[in-house]
Amino acid sequence: MVFLSTSQVEQQIGEKDGKVILEPLNPPSRDNHTKSSISGKGDQLDKQQFSVPSYVNHTKSISSGSQSSVKPTPRILPSQSKNDSFEDFHEFVNSVDCTLSEALSDYCNIKGMTRVHGPTSTIFTSNLDGNKSWVIKPYPRKGSGAMKSIREWKIKPEEDQDMPSCATIHTDPAIIFSIGGYSGNLFHDFSDIIIPLVTNTQAFNRKVHLLVTNNKSWWIYKFQTLLNHLSNYQVVNIDIENQIHCYPNTIIGLKSYKELAIDSSRSINNYSMNNFRDFLRSTYSLERREVINLKSNNNQRPRLMIISRKSTRRITNEAKIVRMAQKLGYEVIIANETLITNLSKFSQIVNSCDVFMGVHGAGLTNMVFLPDHAVVIQVVPLGGIEGIARMDFEEPSKDMKLRYLKYSIRVKESSLSTQYAADDVVLRDPIVIHKQGWDVLRNTYLVQQNVKLDVRRFRSTLLKALKLLQTF
Repeated sequence: MVFLSTSQVEQQIGEKDGKVILEPLNPPSRDNHTKSSISGKGDQLDKQQFSVPSYVNHTKSISSGSQSSVKPTPRILPSQSKNDSFEDFHEFVNSVDCTLSEALSDYCNIKGMTRVHGPTSTIFTSNLDGNKSWVIKPYPRKGSGAMKSIREWKIKPEEDQDMPSCATIHTDPAIIFSIGGYSGNLFHDFSDIIIPLVTNTQAFNRKVHLLVTNNKSWWIYKFQTLLNHLSNYQVVNIDIENQIHCYPNTIIGLKSYKELAIDSSRSINNYSMNNFRDFLRSTYSLERREVINLKSNNNQRPRLMIISRKSTRRITNEAKIVRMAQKLGYEVIIANETLITNLSKFSQIVNSCDVFMGVHGAGLTNMVFLPDHAVVIQVVPLGGIEGIARMDFEEPSKDMKLRYLKYSIRVKESSLSTQYAADDVVLRDPIVIHKQGWDVLRNTYLVQQNVKLDVRRFRSTLLKALKLLQTF
């Protein structure tokens, strides 16, 4: 992918004394994943290097001649009125609003002229009272091991005369966020990045620059369709943009308050999970808003999707569960790793389903694509992880207008029953394992465990799901 330099996605409409003003081109094609030609080593620059008046605009020099001592008159862009020229924008009184006390995320909203330099992870703003500076890690998973890999960004106030010069002036704001941490795990992709990003950008109506730090280009490729619906601009890997980019408003960090959910009482414009799911329907062209109603569609077979895991927490008697479900009247789809690879296509398949089941794990995150009032069945493995299961999927499902059923396995349904003696604390008292820390808990109950469902007992859960499809 997927990363294009700013010069590749915007057009030059004015320049003065080596500075260039850009405006967006027409939005890029939704399915055109162009390879980037930019590269950079992220060299550290000192203040003198920042102030050099001659610049290279990524791939093409635009500066020639000597620097003028006369203050340039910036060209007024078509998107600006005469009362909102760059001159006014430059003189705008800066303010920095930082929130560092939230449980999940730190966040700063910097209004007025801000200068962003990626390789040094620095945001320059006009000198503020008290000359206070801030350090932000723009990833909403505070207190976890994920934060060790997240790049720190400094918000540095400077006197106007000491400010680095702008190489590129943008008229739309920017949001800086990280795609490091736990990205690559679908639950964290949505809970830590996608949902907060959509929530924080929706007020801009796509007139916002998305600047990523801790770049993973495969991640951008995977979610490119969605990102194209958030911004008129290609995502920029800001870590390697060696020039100073200037914005009228820069936000660093993503507000996030809940796991796989949105706190609409605190979000911008009271944005909710219902709004988010409407956004997904539009983005991925999902046709079904409502689940099948068996009460009025007696001749239709409800569609059941089983998330099939191939490494840990496998359903080892999956074939028997499929045959039993088919006898109950379900059409069954097995979602394996091959099917899940293409998110655009897979989201449409999930949207066609009425009941969605799987053992606790990231694959259940795909419930975001289900139609309203679909039934989610979470199979909870042995190990006293009901609290985690409830927080990760049960509570979020209710915010999504989904119905939820839990199936907690018994000792005899766990592969651990064949690995440990019946009186071992692993089977008898999981709290003892919990007290040894997350790594031991995860390795014991999430990595080493598979499940063999009691077909007769699980049959009653699938029957409950059928009844729910008759009651809305």
